[in-house]
Amino acid sequence: MPPNHWPETAQKLTIDGPAGALELAVGAPVPGATKLAVICHPHSLHGGTMDNKVVTMLERTLRDAGAATIRFNFRGVGGSGGAFDDGHGEGDDLAAVVALARSWAPDAQLWLAGFSFGSFVAARMAEKLAAQLLISVAPPVGRFAFRAIAHPTCPWIVLQGEVDEVVDPAQVFEHFEHMQPPVELLRFADTGHFFHGKLVQMRDRLGPLLERYR
Repeated sequence: MPPNHWPETAQKLTIDGPAGALELAVGAPVPGATKLAVICHPHSLHGGTMDNKVVTMLERTLRDAGAATIRFNFRGVGGSGGAFDDGHGEGDDLAAVVALARSWAPDAQLWLAGFSFGSFVAARMAEKLAAQLLISVAPPVGRFAFRAIAHPTCPWIVLQGEVDEVVDPAQVFEHFEHMQPPVELLRFADTGHFFHGKLVQMRDRLGPLLERYR
């Protein structure tokens, strides 16, 4: 059973999820936090886990912006039960984690963030979960049905490398550059899908934007 309050130290927990166990990494409490951020990892069948370097840098950046944070493994990854479900069941996993986080911090605003496949899951669920901010890193437009996702009512920040070898940057830019209401689109020159050598730049560019929402 998970604790009935935010853990006093950063730790990994296992909770009951829609398809079995769900493995979480809960950040240490942030004194006075009015935001909670849940971060989704990249593709489960291609090595994506909650310990991915982009995911952990997102976590650090969100904590620096004053948010309490949770990373978690989708079904079938690490200590999480079940099997890959192409983004559908993973949305249910995300909803279960958000429900737990809100039971711990019912008055906090919800920020959702995701990298690659995780950005699709977060975007698909943002409106249903009433997120107040959505952050998408290397969203796989063209690989998953982003064009079927309506713009959520919350602000949306998109980070995309210009030489992404997994996601077609041109499709990402075409999809987001003319979206209404506008998204905050951050382009990263000479940057591939996994932001190798660019993680600090990612933090340094995203962090100041988050100050608007503190």
